[in-house]
Amino acid sequence: MKILRNAASIAAALALSGCPITGGAKYTVGGTVTGLNGSGLVLELNGGDSLSFNGNGTFDFGTRLDNSAEYSVTVVTQPSNPAETCTVRNGSGAIDKASITNVIVACTQTGRFAYVANRQSNSISGFAIDPSTGALLPLSGSPFASNGTTPTALTVDPDGQFLYVANNGSNSVSVYSIGATGALTAVGFPIAAGSGPGAVTVDPTDHYLYVANLTSNDVSAFAISSGSLTPIVDSPFSVGAEPASLAVDPNGNFLYVTNFNDNTISVFLIDPASGMLSGISGSPFAAGAGPISIAIDPTDAFAFVANNSDQTIASYALNATTGALTPSGSPLSAGANPEALSVNPSGSSVFAANAQAANQVATFTITPASGALTLASSAAADSLPIAVAIDPSGQFFYAVNFNSNDVSAYTLSTSGALTPVAGSPFAVGAQPHSIAID
Repeated sequence: MKILRNAASIAAALALSGCPITGGAKYTVGGTVTGLNGSGLVLELNGGDSLSFNGNGTFDFGTRLDNSAEYSVTVVTQPSNPAETCTVRNGSGAIDKASITNVIVACTQTGRFAYVANRQSNSISGFAIDPSTGALLPLSGSPFASNGTTPTALTVDPDGQFLYVANNGSNSVSVYSIGATGALTAVGFPIAAGSGPGAVTVDPTDHYLYVANLTSNDVSAFAISSGSLTPIVDSPFSVGAEPASLAVDPNGNFLYVTNFNDNTISVFLIDPASGMLSGISGSPFAAGAGPISIAIDPTDAFAFVANNSDQTIASYALNATTGALTPSGSPLSAGANPEALSVNPSGSSVFAANAQAANQVATFTITPASGALTLASSAAADSLPIAVAIDPSGQFFYAVNFNSNDVSAYTLSTSGALTPVAGSPFAVGAQPHSIAID
C-alpha cells in the first residue's frame, strides 16, 4: 500500500508546483500528507492556489490569508499508479490570529500486508494480502523474531514505513522498518515504555505514538522521527486502572483510553506541536464494566466501546470540538463477552469480535442520526476472536483467534455481511493477540 522513502525524496516530492508566498497577509494554511504511494495528488486552497505531491510530509500553500478569512482545502486530483483515495480533514474554517497547520490529508488503498503479534511465540507473523480475494500469503522470512518479550499489540504508521510493537513482557516498544516485500527489519533497540504495555497507536499526522501500560496505569508518549522514538516531556501520563485500548480521533485532536478496571474512558487533548496530553473537561467518562476496546467512526461523530465484563456495546456521541463523550441511549446487549471493535471506512457498520455468541464476529448497523447499533448479521470465527482489523479499502475483514492460533479472513460487502475467504483460517504463532494492516 505504501513504500519506504528517504528524507531527501520526501523533500523533493513535496516541492510546490510554482506557488511562491504572496500577498501582505499574515497567515498560511498547511498540514500533513500521509499514506501517499501513488503520484499526481493535487490539493487546492479556496479554489485557486494548488499544490502537487508525490510523497508524504508537511506542506504549506503559498497564499497568505488575513485574519478571519475563510479557507477550504480540497482534493482536485486523486493519485494514480497505484490509484488511491485521499481524504481531507480539518480542511475548512476561518483564520483566527494564527496560521493553520493541522490539515490532514490521509491517502489509502487496498492493504498490502498484514502483521500479527504472537505473545507466546515471541514472534510476528507477516502476510501479503491477495488484493482480489483477501487471502493471507505468508511472507518470506515469516514469522519474524521479536526483539522484545511477549509482543502483545502492534500498529503500522500512517505512511506504511514502520511497524511499532508493544512488548508486554519486557515493558518496551520495538520499531521495525517495512521493506518493499513486507519483510521486517528491526530499527535499533526496543525503547522503554511503562509496565505491562498492551495497546499502541499512532496519531493521524504520523508525529506521535502512544502506548497504554496496563500495569503501571499510564500512557507513554513518544515523538516520531524517521521511525525513531523520543519520549515526550511529562510522559508517561496517568490514566485509570488497567488501560486496555487506545484510539485517536480521525482529526488527530484527542486520545481516548479505556480503563478496564475503572470502568471509565479517559480523554486527552493532544498538543499538535509537542504531542503532550492534557485531560479534557468531564474526563474520565463512565463506561460499562470492563471496557476493553474503543472505536471511533470516520465522521468523528460517534465512539463505540466494548464492555467485556457486562457483555454490552455502548454508543457515545462525540463532540469533535471538545472531545467529550455523551452516552447515546442504553448499551446494547452483546450476548457474549465482546473483545474488540472496528468501524468500516464508510462509517456504516461496527464489527465486534466474540459478540452475540462465543467464537463469532458480528456486524452492527450504525444509525446515522444517533449512533445506535442494530445487529445486522454474524459469522463464525475460530476459537476466541480477540482482535479485528479492516483493510483500508473496506474490502476485507480479519479476526485474530487467540486460542486456535489463527486468523479468520472474510470479504466485506457494502451491507457489512462477512463471507469467509477461501483457505481461511490462516495459521499464525502461539497466542496471537493483535493485527495491523499496511
